Amino acid sequence: MPGTAGSPDPDSAPGAALRRGCEALGLDLDDRRCALLLDYLALLDTWNRAYNLTAVRDRAQMIPRHLLDSLAVARFLSGERVIDVGTGAGLPGIPLSIFCPGRQFHLLDSSGKRTRFLFQVKTALRLDNIVVHRARVETFRPTEAYDVVLSRAFASLPEMVAACRHLLRPGGRFLAMKGQYPAGEIAAVGEQCDVLAVHPLAVPGLEGERHLVEMIVRQHAQKQ
Repeated sequence: MPGTAGSPDPDSAPGAALRRGCEALGLDLDDRRCALLLDYLALLDTWNRAYNLTAVRDRAQMIPRHLLDSLAVARFLSGERVIDVGTGAGLPGIPLSIFCPGRQFHLLDSSGKRTRFLFQVKTALRLDNIVVHRARVETFRPTEAYDVVLSRAFASLPEMVAACRHLLRPGGRFLAMKGQYPAGEIAAVGEQCDVLAVHPLAVPGLEGERHLVEMIVRQHAQKQ
């Protein structure tokens, strides 16, 4: 729980940086969510030293590159059930689960060390809206389909659609986080998907382009 011994203070310099970033994103960050996000970052920093979960070693840099980058897509979520495919260290799923406690987030990864970390975060922070799955996406069969399939640098758009479309309910949406505008990838999925929007993302503290591709599988492709 936030506020335990050794927990980061939401009024500390990292907390202030996180609050400023969320304000720039148009997100209202209360004290509880701020503390939980900082607690997650502290766990990530600790586990990263032994398990190499992320290439980012500077905790201050983790705020824009991990937390704010993840939270930048919060306003584009829809529905109740979201699966984060290839979640790795829980990005973007864990920051989004903290910010959107009314939604259920399923975190899917095939790595044992990563899923152990995810279980630790879920337990330590009491994130009851998280479900962790250790499996390859191609063989994972959920008991209920998802409203949103979300990925952050998981695969190309054609690979994402091929591997993940069985996870989506009819009318569900793909949300793919990308760097530069992926014109070639968008063209490659044109026969299977309708691209509803490509949202430019301005992430405070990050240079370079960021985009979110929002797609829906066409009905004939969904049935294949």
